[in-house]
Amino acid sequence: MKDKWSIGLILVLLCASSYAQDFQGKATYQSKTQVNMDFGGRKIPEDRKKEIMERMKKANEKTFELTFNQTESIYEEEEQLEQPGGREGGRRPRFGAMMASGGDLYKDIKSQRYLIKNELLGKIFLVDDELEKLDWKLESDTKQIGNYTAFKATAVKTIKRPNMRAVFRRPNDLEKKEGEKKDEEFIIKEVEIIAWYTPEIPINQGPASYWGLPGLILAVSDDITTIVCSEITLNPSEKIEIKAPSKGKKVTQTEYDEISQEKMKEMRENFRNRRGRGDGRPQ
Repeated sequence: MKDKWSIGLILVLLCASSYAQDFQGKATYQSKTQVNMDFGGRKIPEDRKKEIMERMKKANEKTFELTFNQTESIYEEEEQLEQPGGREGGRRPRFGAMMASGGDLYKDIKSQRYLIKNELLGKIFLVDDELEKLDWKLESDTKQIGNYTAFKATAVKTIKRPNMRAVFRRPNDLEKKEGEKKDEEFIIKEVEIIAWYTPEIPINQGPASYWGLPGLILAVSDDITTIVCSEITLNPSEKIEIKAPSKGKKVTQTEYDEISQEKMKEMRENFRNRRGRGDGRPQ
């Protein structure tokens, strides 16, 4: 392990010698998340199910831009153009609107902190906390990603995700499962993270919350989401300015998770109340 880290650091130092201290750039990433929708045995027409799944799939295919220098980065989602004739006018499905909407993610490697602006049911929060350090294992596998040679690294990460099944499941379905396992608002589990980084770009940044490898992370995946770099621009002629998000109520990650959990409980109760009035069909 130490030998692999030493080799990686040497590669970074060698590559870094060819760059000035103001080294900066931009990387575009395509993110795709698998959708497994549980309709809970409800009698929904197949064409309606297909429509819901297609809308969910599109909502989970996104494009992001990572702007970086040697110590800072900001990860922003590109705005989607409205689709002509679309029922939602180009907006995300209402499933996504009910959930937290992630904003700009700022990472400062020097201070090892991050800031992210999140909108939760119309209210804006600014999460300010320490960067998570993953215990990366450097592998010998390599592959070509665009014009760069990428090296494989793996780590185990605890993932916390909203449990939509708990929100949309009928009350009688919950009673049936009570003796087995309670449906909670969030699912927490450990998953393997697979990343591909290139020492040819000597920064330890990456997409989303990922960082800490001896080179820019070009691709990363967990159990349901895959993020792949599609374009890189290094040292553009126009100087890049990285601004950390500043708007919103400042909270820690733990505080934000607690608020999210309470909002999820409210959503579940509201949905069940609508179901009781015969108005709980997913939109």
